[in-house]
Amino acid sequence: MQSLKELYKIGVGPSSSHTMGPKKAVELFKNTYKNATKFKVILYGSLALTGKGHLTDYIIGKVLEGYEHEIIFDENMKCEVHPNTFDIFAYKNDELIESWRVYSVGGGTFKVEGKETIEVPHIYKEKNWAEVMACCKEKNIDLYDYVCEVEDEDITEFLYEIWNSMQNTIKSGLSKTGIVPGRLKLQRRAKLIYEKILDNENDSLRRTRLLSSYAYATSEENSCGGTIVTAPTCGASGVLPAVLYYMKNEYGIDDNKIVKSLAVAGVIGNIIKNNASISGAECGCQAEIGTACSMAAGACSYLLGLDIERIENSAETAMEHHLGLTCDPIYGYVQIPCIERNAAAAMRAVDSSMLAIMLEQHTKVSLDMVIETMYETGKDLQSHYRETSEGGLAKKYCRNKYYNREMKE
Repeated sequence: MQSLKELYKIGVGPSSSHTMGPKKAVELFKNTYKNATKFKVILYGSLALTGKGHLTDYIIGKVLEGYEHEIIFDENMKCEVHPNTFDIFAYKNDELIESWRVYSVGGGTFKVEGKETIEVPHIYKEKNWAEVMACCKEKNIDLYDYVCEVEDEDITEFLYEIWNSMQNTIKSGLSKTGIVPGRLKLQRRAKLIYEKILDNENDSLRRTRLLSSYAYATSEENSCGGTIVTAPTCGASGVLPAVLYYMKNEYGIDDNKIVKSLAVAGVIGNIIKNNASISGAECGCQAEIGTACSMAAGACSYLLGLDIERIENSAETAMEHHLGLTCDPIYGYVQIPCIERNAAAAMRAVDSSMLAIMLEQHTKVSLDMVIETMYETGKDLQSHYRETSEGGLAKKYCRNKYYNREMKE
């Protein structure tokens, strides 16, 4: 597994696989071939089908600003290796210098075909949850100490930076009103939800309102191209911050403990990324929201003082009940159902932790088993349910009898 610094990334929304990954790859390519005078980028698969809504062409164009360049959406090529595939070409005048085939694998991470040296090294020798748990028990350490043993000495400082960025995004999102950019003309709701909290509101409704407003705040910032943290992706960036911000404010947990819980969540996210996928284009929304919910449940359990077995139980429960979740964003925007889905997953994460408290310590289904199942399920999903906007809710919405009226308005 790679460093947590490759999982948590501070960047600009709305999509880690459609904007952050391509941006980094094209920047590296441009800087590698500085003598180029012209560039061409061809997008395939999910990048071609939903790239407009995800601002893929916009971000690539910004990187190549000042150079002659062409961006092509090829919706017909079948992507054998990964659905987020694109080619980059560098020319000096009209002569081809070099080309890369790039796979944007989720979370802002990319791989270049045939160029293993570009890939980030794996620093964790443990490959799954069972191995991590065995290591912690053998050394009598918790998950935070385990992370500190593997990572560089500045990992805690890095996690503080991540946590501060998450809080700033929530505060920013809670302060704004208006319309989320795009054809859907969605109203921003985070501030409205938060401001309706009443002093005499019952605990259940208060928890729902707080978690939802925090998740909406981050998700709306992401949809507007604001600064967010991949946790593990842009599209699922609202879940973990919402749960941690809720635990800090409602349970009085200090930032030092919150930062440690980020390490715990990071281990879970890393295991899923290493053994399955965090890409909606590869495995549907279960890979994004499901992973985010699993990470948040594990972090919440750690903050509640649960042992490593119950942390596993909560993370497994959170993922298990997202199995089969499709990714069918309307118009290709990271808005519907994405924003609301972040709020629902934040609530499920806390509920999964509460279940772990009540249920027996050892369950029949392990976290490793449900991760493997998620990956197999994702591969079985038809392509139009994996971030192509060609099926499901995206397709139904555009066939709605009010569709033509909406377009006229």
